[in-house]
Amino acid sequence: MNKMKVIFMGTPEFSANILQGLVESGYNVVAVVTQPDKKVGRKQEIVHSPVKQLAQKLQIDVLQPVKIKDEYKMVLDYKPDLIITCAYGQFIPNVILEFPMHKCINVHASLLPKYRGGAPIHKAIINGDQTTGITIMHMIAKMDAGDILAQKELKIDLYDTTSTLFEKLSHLGKDLLLEMLPKYLNHEIKPIPQEESLVTYAYNISKEEEFVSFHRNAFDVYNHIRGLILWPIGYGSIEEKQIKLHQVELTSLSFQQPCGTLIYQDRKLYVQCLDYAVMLQKIQVVGKQVVSAMDFYNGIGRTLVGKQFK
Repeated sequence: MNKMKVIFMGTPEFSANILQGLVESGYNVVAVVTQPDKKVGRKQEIVHSPVKQLAQKLQIDVLQPVKIKDEYKMVLDYKPDLIITCAYGQFIPNVILEFPMHKCINVHASLLPKYRGGAPIHKAIINGDQTTGITIMHMIAKMDAGDILAQKELKIDLYDTTSTLFEKLSHLGKDLLLEMLPKYLNHEIKPIPQEESLVTYAYNISKEEEFVSFHRNAFDVYNHIRGLILWPIGYGSIEEKQIKLHQVELTSLSFQQPCGTLIYQDRKLYVQCLDYAVMLQKIQVVGKQVVSAMDFYNGIGRTLVGKQFK
């Protein structure tokens, strides 16, 4: 195992957990490929990806090509026997995919062929799915379309957000990868082609999808909001103000008010939906701090009671 050269490709915290598992299990990770550093905030401070931070801690070489399709040679110079990817963030060219003796495999956060793309966890919650899971597959030039090597299902809890489900699936992905790798390397796994007629897509969340309309059933509104927590955070619009929705709760209350009406009752704030109301818990006027619903009410919120979200 130690002689086989592995390159790991990933960027967010989800991926870092899997890299940690590989190293702790004794795999010889000779290099990590991750997205370039970003400048964030008003001070434009340089921020390293979670995978880069972990790789530096583990003293693993870090590669950060701006465009890997043009800068692939730096990867091939390590002569990897196996490449493992997880939420890397760029399409990987064939010249890399075809190089390793043990091919390239990917850890994907859905039960493929459902939800190919960059936002499978968000979409599973937004769409009200009761289950999701992890798929490990061969990589080909087409997005998330390679043959399936292993899958494991996970129940989505009613109180899960994208953030909590990210963490659960990251651990599941690590465990499934470490369980299947020895069998895979010994050629004990028969790849299963994906059923193309069952393919659905989960493209990255668009700006338009961040807008939350309350003119729907409360459960659909609730799923939309929790599917955007902790990122990018959905928002509603009331009286020309954008209100980011950081935490809401389902209720069985209905106030017989038009959809979108902001309601104050018993020191709590609600928004009426098509059937029931959702209770606001943590919200944020864009450009301001995140506050509790009552702190919001004690500020500008009281002037908005009775008004309607668009």
